[in-house]
Amino acid sequence: MAGTYDIAGIELGDDSYTVEQSLIRNKYKATDAAGNVVLRGKQKLMKMKEEFPFTDGDGNDVFTVKAGGIMDVAGNYALIDAATDEELVVLDNDFSIFQDTWTVRDADTGEQLAQIDSRGALYTVARHYLPFGAFIPHKYEITDADGDHVGTIQGHVSLRDRYDITIDDATDVPKEPIVAAAMVIDAIQNH
Repeated sequence: MAGTYDIAGIELGDDSYTVEQSLIRNKYKATDAAGNVVLRGKQKLMKMKEEFPFTDGDGNDVFTVKAGGIMDVAGNYALIDAATDEELVVLDNDFSIFQDTWTVRDADTGEQLAQIDSRGALYTVARHYLPFGAFIPHKYEITDADGDHVGTIQGHVSLRDRYDITIDDATDVPKEPIVAAAMVIDAIQNH
């Protein structure tokens, strides 16, 4: 299954990554356990549909995430491989004020591959609606299609978003799109 969803141009072999947001705008970099930059991404400005192109550590295009609709708050975002121009997965956002839920689906069949859920209603409401809610760190659980634990996304208290993505067991999920999806969620939800 994993080979079906590989993103040409990147190979994410580690089990953990650290993602940091720039202070200026929705611009991100992901580093592996050794501190090497493996992905960079930023939101394209002045686009009718949200678009987030990503490059490898050397600046080569690897994938783009594009919104399915204009100003898509609760909707879908396609992860498109830059080398093949094929949609690999779709990220569906189930908009709720109480729970941030993202479902990662096969782009062709719609089959659920994984789900990424925030830690609960109290934290989600606080992050979105309290004056200093942006300083409450993100925390998500990543599960496979059967609801079994796959990994976590754990934020840190800082002026800019900084968090760790840990994949404990990627046996039943395609690892590269899951890590990519986890990185994109922060940019989309902070927009």
